Amino acid sequence: MNLKSKFVFAAVVAALSVGAAYAQQPMVIKFSHVVAEATPKGQAALKFKELAEKLLPGKVTVQVFPSSQLFGDAKEMEAVLLGDVQFIAPSLSKFDRYTKKVQLFDLPFLFDDIEAVDRFQHSAQGKELLDSMVSKGIKGLGYWHNGMKQLSSDKDQLKRPEDVKGLKFRIQASDVLEAQFRALGANPQKMNFSEVYQALQTGVVDGQENTWSNIYSQKFYEVQKTIAKTNHGVIDYMVITNAKWWNGLPADVRKGLAQAMDEATAYGNGVANEFNERDRKRILEAGKAKVQDLSKDDVAAWRKAMAPVWKKFEGEIGSDLIQAALKANK
Repeated sequence: MNLKSKFVFAAVVAALSVGAAYAQQPMVIKFSHVVAEATPKGQAALKFKELAEKLLPGKVTVQVFPSSQLFGDAKEMEAVLLGDVQFIAPSLSKFDRYTKKVQLFDLPFLFDDIEAVDRFQHSAQGKELLDSMVSKGIKGLGYWHNGMKQLSSDKDQLKRPEDVKGLKFRIQASDVLEAQFRALGANPQKMNFSEVYQALQTGVVDGQENTWSNIYSQKFYEVQKTIAKTNHGVIDYMVITNAKWWNGLPADVRKGLAQAMDEATAYGNGVANEFNERDRKRILEAGKAKVQDLSKDDVAAWRKAMAPVWKKFEGEIGSDLIQAALKANK
């Protein structure tokens, strides 16, 4: 073999070696979310990383970026559609511009408790919603709980709808939630989550709605007089990915990631339930905000006051979907 042939041979061997090494490199999967690692969402994301890497050893590496390290609320949806990140878990209220059907979860007093939410999300209709945005490039992989919402205000009484008339309430950016408070004669104010504590403290808003864990971790109970145990709504997330990217994965990788997501979902939802019960007790023990229980008559009055909201959005959501959700209550 002459010198030139040796160089060519060496180059071919080097190229093949690099190609083989490249082929053996694990696929890097980025999971971006906007909350702290200590939250149920943060814990579920870490569990997904652990399970995915265990089920697909050497094939995938999952990088989790909490607390908006990569993308904040305003940019994360665009990032997943562009392929800059593979997984995100936005609040269900964020999807109304992609499908009106997901507005179902914002309807007040639709679900009796978090177990009913679970039953619906595991039903055929609940699973169908995960695929309701595929035409827009979004594939849903699972629902992650934050928990049931409670209502709070800076007033002493919060038992009946008339107790909130004229008050200002912070809401997530949702047409359904805006209609909910307008039906009560209250004034909804769309506001970023990070701004809520100061807004409550300074009186920019009189009240808010949130889960026990959010009310505790964000110290809302310190700047509110009353928390009504309403369970009037749910704050949940949908874990989503880029539909084209997902469908283009090797079958074994897709299967492994789907299994990891299912197991991480069950784990994270258990954590969310534990956190809410723990933090409800912590709020009671702190004694700074009065927690009011509602009677059946009180709840009936709230349901009646909010009934027009269901009527307003029934056409967009679909009466069949609403009925399916109601069947999840026992």
